Amino acid sequence: MDTTVRLHSLSCREAKAWMVAALFVAGNIALPQLFHLMPQGGMVWLPIYFFTLVGAYKYGWQVGLLTAVASPLVNSLAFSMPAAALLPIIILKSSLLALAAGYAAHRFNRVTLPLLAAVVIFYQAIGTLGEWLITGSLDAALQDIRIGYPGMLLQVVGGYLFIRYIIRKN
Repeated sequence: MDTTVRLHSLSCREAKAWMVAALFVAGNIALPQLFHLMPQGGMVWLPIYFFTLVGAYKYGWQVGLLTAVASPLVNSLAFSMPAAALLPIIILKSSLLALAAGYAAHRFNRVTLPLLAAVVIFYQAIGTLGEWLITGSLDAALQDIRIGYPGMLLQVVGGYLFIRYIIRKN
């Protein structure tokens, strides 16, 4: 399945970029709250990354990066999740996701399941290496891959469906 993407590459200089990013940050606040109702829901479903992927893919890397940085900070300040000690790792992975999604959308100008899978694999692979360097623990770095694969599948399939929905509405 292949869908052409109408890009709205918004700049941080535009008020609309901040408003759109704020909506995606709100989604990245609400979705983790839902998944944290389940035991280990955050670690399994990786919900804090979902709207970063969607925002960056549809509205460009700058909206994605705003969402990637603000979402974990706001969640941590408001709900102590993620824990402050995990913020550098989550912001690293979120930022990698935003940049990869924005690049893929711009470069290929379409949304496909394989493209979204490549974006998720990229941010997880590089993010895992970064986490290993930050923590010094390969075991901790591999946690997202070991137990977060349902969340990665949600990002790919759910992200694809959500981006297609947004495309139809715009």
